Amino acid sequence: MEGKDPVFVLCDQVREASYALHRYLRHGHLEKVYENGLAHRLREAGLSVEQQHPLTVRDEDGTLLGEYFADLFVEGQLIVELKGCRALADEHIAQLLGYLRACRVEHGLLINFGAPKLEIRKFVLSDRKPGR
Repeated sequence: MEGKDPVFVLCDQVREASYALHRYLRHGHLEKVYENGLAHRLREAGLSVEQQHPLTVRDEDGTLLGEYFADLFVEGQLIVELKGCRALADEHIAQLLGYLRACRVEHGLLINFGAPKLEIRKFVLSDRKPGR
């Protein structure tokens, strides 16, 4: 995949593994089952995967305000947040965007295994202004 940004290649790998896992398990399991399954498949593909990766939120002066845990942090550059619900909601999107801002990571995937049809949404958080 010459010329393709490595993070987009990484996203494709996560998507492919997610589709394969959903075809095998289908919907109806707890979120943790999908987290473990996807982490296993990504590691088998040779990727570095951290489960329940801690993310801290700090005030401007560095004071710790809170801590979150991202379901998967892949290759140190992609946050993957998993859901096992009927449909993704605005709150799920806000959660992932908050995670991206908290750890200053640009790319995230929101994946819902809970519906008969797998749903994957990609988000890019960038400080770059259009046209620059």
